[in-house]
Amino acid sequence: MIRHFEAADLLPMTAVFGDPEVMTYGDGVKCAAWVQKWLTQCIENVHPRFGASPWSVDLKGGAKAIGCCGLFHFPDICGQPEIEVGYRLARPYWGRGYATEAVRAVCDYAFTTLDIDRLIAMIDPGNTASIKVAEKAGFGYENDVMLEGYTHSDRVYARNRSDNKR
Repeated sequence: MIRHFEAADLLPMTAVFGDPEVMTYGDGVKCAAWVQKWLTQCIENVHPRFGASPWSVDLKGGAKAIGCCGLFHFPDICGQPEIEVGYRLARPYWGRGYATEAVRAVCDYAFTTLDIDRLIAMIDPGNTASIKVAEKAGFGYENDVMLEGYTHSDRVYARNRSDNKR
């Protein structure tokens, strides 16, 4: 289940962003102050084009954030603007299908409510678990991209509204 973040999500999201294993393929472990600022932005700043910022991922019937999933705008990926689906879950919830379920929900929302035609997922080639999530959610490998500040390429996976893949 996905929902808008709230202030009570600070501790669980600090645990997510503070876990070195969770952040292996991200931009490093984040401190509590960084998470507080990020969470405040998620709560206060709904992106005007997408109608959303990252959402909390919760267990059905639960009210505790186990991670996040949302839409992120990149002005130039391989020469064109793109909207990425990004996701991150706490380690105890890996391998249970929660990430795939959250990505599918965000894709459905993006395609039906926000009328977005195309989404991407940029994934470190070593992150095989994340690649499996993207593929299960209907994304297919498209190409590699070298992002500014990176020392290696990420893989770009794409899904179009017209693909109707699940």
